[in-house]
Amino acid sequence: MSAGEAAAARILVIKLGALGDFVQAMGPAAAIRAHHRGAEITLLTAAPFAPLARTAPYFDRVWIDERPGWTRPLALLRLRRRLRRGRFDRVYDLQTSDRSSFYFALMRPGRRPEWSGIARGASHPHANPMRDRMHTLDRQAEQLAVAGITLVPPPDLSWATSEIARFGLPERFLLLAPGGAPHRPEKRWPAAHFAALARQAAAAGVAPVVLGGAVERPLGAAIAAAAPGTLDLTGRTSLADLVALGARALHAVGNDTGPMHAIVAGGASATVLYSAASDPALTAPRGRVRVLQRRDLAALEVAEVAATLPFG
Repeated sequence: MSAGEAAAARILVIKLGALGDFVQAMGPAAAIRAHHRGAEITLLTAAPFAPLARTAPYFDRVWIDERPGWTRPLALLRLRRRLRRGRFDRVYDLQTSDRSSFYFALMRPGRRPEWSGIARGASHPHANPMRDRMHTLDRQAEQLAVAGITLVPPPDLSWATSEIARFGLPERFLLLAPGGAPHRPEKRWPAAHFAALARQAAAAGVAPVVLGGAVERPLGAAIAAAAPGTLDLTGRTSLADLVALGARALHAVGNDTGPMHAIVAGGASATVLYSAASDPALTAPRGRVRVLQRRDLAALEVAEVAATLPFG
């Protein structure tokens, strides 16, 4: 695709989730927009990320993927019709899953767009057999290089910041993200350890602030009860709030969970805690980040995490 064609093209970007993966795709999204400056760029994403995506400077339109399957043939036909009517010149499949690759097949018969991804028949395939052993950011950069995009910046969500004055935060505060996927409890540092860390922060004159989704409200309440002076914001923040909080925080400590990616992309320095359930070499946020890992997170001492904090 020439420079002129790139400017006039209709482009589709596919990124469905999860939150950490979505955040890490914002560097590639910026690179795609820079390469296709005058193009019309559409993002196909999951419903939870659509509000944030609509504020991004990278997309002209945002479509929500309803994840139709064979048990919902009418929804599948609607998606096929929409994809074909989009008349896209190129698709950047940043999801690179079986589902997103299936969407390439769904565009048959007739003309199909150029395709960057792993779908069979893709015009710009990312065929590195070691791709699944690469960090997400490195894998996406290499995929885009195959398609002619060689400059991929790190994720930057500074455009997503919100007004957080409503939380009444002090000048110095420490963000704590003690949650994670409910079905992956092995990825969580014990709540009692987070509470102990919160007490140390408060003793040093730094306000501990607990973050998480609505399902993590009991966890936030337990930590706040065990550490007086802790501000519990579980269930009260948007993705944009996480970015804004990251921009102002003294530091952040959290498990291998999506909100930590948003916080780091906002500019926070961070300590991210990993068990043997996931590999930081493949997924850890990059930036001013310290990674601590134990096979069993319960064995990670509070003192070792406290030693990474930028205050005494």
